[in-house]
Order: sequence, then structure tokens, then C-alpha cells
Amino acid sequence: MKLNKNNAGREAEKIAATFLQSKGLRLIAENYHCRFGEIDLVMQDGKTLVFVEVRMRSNARFGGASSSITPQKQQKLILTAQHYLQAHGEQACRFDAILMPTAQMEQIEWICNAFSA
Repeated sequence: MKLNKNNAGREAEKIAATFLQSKGLRLIAENYHCRFGEIDLVMQDGKTLVFVEVRMRSNARFGGASSSITPQKQQKLILTAQHYLQAHGEQACRFDAILMPTAQMEQIEWICNAFSA
């Protein structure tokens, strides 16, 4: 059965959450929405709150998963994270990226501190 784009994205996010939990992070929220955008995963790494963008791209023709996190996308993530922090309390945070060509844990590339605010 072929997954549609939304189902494939949700599956990738579940795999990413499981992967990060296996590395010791704790899941706080999934698909946090506000008027500025969406953050795929909000996780806790010790005393640091981690905002995670999950990208799955099977075709690298247009630059692959990492190049899809454009400066405009980063700005949306930053604004969304600021909204989250205002609502849930300010604390140390970082932005990570989980990149994968397919929805398989063995192919995950985890970039800590992928960009900064």
C-alpha cells in the first residue's frame, strides 16, 4: 500500500520521535500549531527544549531533505517556537533536524543545532 504525502509525513514523524527517544530525549508535543506555522516535534533533552523539524525526501533532485529547510522555513519555525515558549515558559532551546530519504530509522540523519534563532 502506497502512503499519501500526509500519511508518509506522519509516519516519518513517528519514526523520528522513536529514534530521538532511543537517544534519551523525551517527547513533549507533536505537531504544535499556531498562527505562524507548525513544529513537528517538541522534545526535552536534559534541561534543553528541542524543536525538531522532520524532513523526508526520497528524491535528491532538488537538493534533498536538508535543502528544503529554507531560510523562510527557519523563520517560521523560530516564530512558532517563540509562540510555544511564550505559552509554556521560557527556557533554553535549540532547533534540530531529522532528515531521511525514506521512512526507515536506519537511514536517519540527525542534525543537532541545525540552525539558530
